[in-house]
Amino acid sequence: MIERLRISLLPVLVVVAAIIALWYAGAVVMNSTWTLDQAARQGTDPSFAEIVADTMAQERPLLPAPHQVAAELWEVTAEKKITSKRSLIYHGFITLKTTLFGFVTGAVFGVALALGIVHSRTLEQSVMPWAIISQTIPIVALAPMIIVLSNAVGIENREVPKTIIAAYLSFFPVLVSMIKGLRSPDAMQIDLLRTYNASGGQIFSKLRLPASLPYFFASMKVAIAASLVGTIVGELPTGAIQGLGARMLIGSQFGEPMIMWTALFAAAILAALLVIAVGGLERLALRLMGEGAR
Repeated sequence: MIERLRISLLPVLVVVAAIIALWYAGAVVMNSTWTLDQAARQGTDPSFAEIVADTMAQERPLLPAPHQVAAELWEVTAEKKITSKRSLIYHGFITLKTTLFGFVTGAVFGVALALGIVHSRTLEQSVMPWAIISQTIPIVALAPMIIVLSNAVGIENREVPKTIIAAYLSFFPVLVSMIKGLRSPDAMQIDLLRTYNASGGQIFSKLRLPASLPYFFASMKVAIAASLVGTIVGELPTGAIQGLGARMLIGSQFGEPMIMWTALFAAAILAALLVIAVGGLERLALRLMGEGAR
């Protein structure tokens, strides 16, 4: 067991080590410009070791070193009260709340539309092309339009447009995967149930729905990550002061790269946790349906 775990983790650790090494190298190269500029003004000629040491400890580096980001991330999470406006846990919870609202809305809409398309050829021909076309619109261009329209109809709650944007990004993966999953049973399987006089509802519950679950949960992992991206993008043009997207924007506006990088890593960690949670729900659902032994 331990040997199997070691073999499975080794490639991951090698890739992580390579990324960290490249990151440190990039930090030295990008941050050395400031170091050399300051040395030229002071009339000094720093050694390579002195350049490296300075690039690893700058207050406002172009590219923070990994240990700087890790230290700052620890400070704004573990060392801050979760009610503090400087705590990334506080901002992460705000982003998480909108992400889940948008994710659930998009998933429900995607599943409902998939059911309609599978059972109606007319709905497929009329709605599916528009669903595909809607995904060609860049979300960066669409987000301000949604915010403007929300304000025009009197919606003052800033969470609503962010939820709409998150749902917009999350519904399409669910829609496409559910259509594929519901249609995955072949004609022979359907004919077999019909020979047992199974109704349309029984065919759906006994065959189509179980067959669609692997497709559904695979799309849910994509959708939850897309919903998080939509929430963060939605926080940028709304002028929000809370949330991970707002922290990224504040860091950019005030020239604080550490704020941007810690918010970025917090968003990545949150996305990973959400995908893991969806994976846990998948295993639970399959176990309840008697597929846990597979």
